[in-house]
Amino acid sequence: MGFNKALKNIKYLAIDGIVAIGGDGTFKGARKLSEAGVPTMAIPGTIDNDLAYTQYTLGFFTALETVLDAVSKIRDTSSSHGNTNVIEVMGRNCGDIALYSGLAGGAELVVLPEINLSIDEICDKIMQGRIRGKRHSIIMLAEGAGDAKSLSAEIAERTGISTKYSVLGYTQRGGTPSSYDRLIGSKMGARAVELLIGGKVSRAIGVNDTGVFDVDLTEALNTEKVFDYESYELTKILSI
Repeated sequence: MGFNKALKNIKYLAIDGIVAIGGDGTFKGARKLSEAGVPTMAIPGTIDNDLAYTQYTLGFFTALETVLDAVSKIRDTSSSHGNTNVIEVMGRNCGDIALYSGLAGGAELVVLPEINLSIDEICDKIMQGRIRGKRHSIIMLAEGAGDAKSLSAEIAERTGISTKYSVLGYTQRGGTPSSYDRLIGSKMGARAVELLIGGKVSRAIGVNDTGVFDVDLTEALNTEKVFDYESYELTKILSI
């Protein structure tokens, strides 16, 4: 019913093309519109960075800046009180926010849905840090890998270390866009319009180290996410 209403409105308003911005669900809707004859482009707009065909999604770096600002503030208290702090961020199936904020923010540990990490391993890492003279620990937790309240309680019980938790929630979805998101948003939008003017249909816009590109929308949806093991290993090295 909603789809038919959308088609009716597109025809009534004489819309020449649609540029859809969103995640997996939005992309599927854009493809359906394209199959119905509506010239459609898709731009990846999701803070989770979980669309695999593109290196980064629009909004991801803005969310990282928000998380890193919170980490810096929490670290001040964590350091002065000698606490362990669990910081829960968004990411149900894709832990990129926790991974990259943990790497950039100097977390002692990142807990992700892509990596099976036991509570024993988490506690051992914290205690090893204490032995080396670390007075506090920051643990970045993706929501898909557990909840901060339960994890902090278990850490405190097993280690005897005062453990606090923070759930950043929807603060990650708002705020002023980062400079990088402004740049790639402008470039992606321009590419989408250029493609529509050129008669192209059903394309997904992406970005990688070489710049902005476009691929078939179905190909974009079918691309499987590859976990960034290199960055994950780097978090472990830098936290020693």
